[in-house]
Amino acid sequence: MVLSISEARFGELLQTFEREALHLETRDAYGTETELPYMAKWSRGEPDDLDWLQDWCENVRAHVDAGASVRRARIVSEPLSDYQRWSYSIAQPMVDAGEDIRWISRRLVSTIGIPGNDFYVLDGRLVVFLIYAGNGLNADYQTSTDPAHIQLCEEAFESVWTLAVPHREYQPV
Repeated sequence: MVLSISEARFGELLQTFEREALHLETRDAYGTETELPYMAKWSRGEPDDLDWLQDWCENVRAHVDAGASVRRARIVSEPLSDYQRWSYSIAQPMVDAGEDIRWISRRLVSTIGIPGNDFYVLDGRLVVFLIYAGNGLNADYQTSTDPAHIQLCEEAFESVWTLAVPHREYQPV
């Protein structure tokens, strides 16, 4: 059974996992209300001190310090979209905090079965599907504890992960 949750509840889940958070991103562009102003600054060539990322970095650091792992795989079209070029440009503080971010060209995942939406798998017990509108804005968060849903997402993530390139080695095209 898939249930919708609030953005606040989603935020709580990202604070309270214990062992592992897996995050698969599949879109070339997002339009999150938090990110849009900062991406606009980047596109104008204006500096960004990335203070707005510090809460996430602190969350990652706390989890990693407690022995958990935080892994993110980004499936991207190449050449990269403006959004993904910006995303690449701001990823280093997250990597420095302990998030293992990897990149993979969309052309390399054609034979991997991937769920229809981005997702997080938390501690192998819960999957949170991130539902986006066509303009990239978040439309819903849907959760499932169904073992088949979790297995589907874990297998997709691990299949992508084994082919993906670590952030420090990825060369944007």
